[in-house]
Amino acid sequence: MFWFLLIALVVVVAAVTLAVVGGGSEAVLPEAEPDRVADALPESRPVVRADIDALRLPVAPRGYRMAEVDDVLERLAAELAERDARIAELTAAAVQGRGGAQAPGSAVDLHKDARQEGK
Repeated sequence: MFWFLLIALVVVVAAVTLAVVGGGSEAVLPEAEPDRVADALPESRPVVRADIDALRLPVAPRGYRMAEVDDVLERLAAELAERDARIAELTAAAVQGRGGAQAPGSAVDLHKDARQEGK
């Protein structure tokens, strides 16, 4: 019985060794493709809330891949800056369209509702 277990152990160790080494020039297992975002954010249109809700960043052994997260954050920051500029442009046009009825230096308060809720 002892010899049978010893031979079985040697066979198992040899099989594991061959699997790890990969059989020389012919690999036993194909190279694993890196986990990447297939469709992170749409390039043809602005990002909407549903795009962010559906976004799943790939996980690396130590957490998220920094390059992927940086790309997504950079894209979101650029789109937010564009929207802020457009809001400022439309606000200025609305003030001018009223004939400058407001006092100089005053602007439309976009956060009025948020302050009222806080009271």
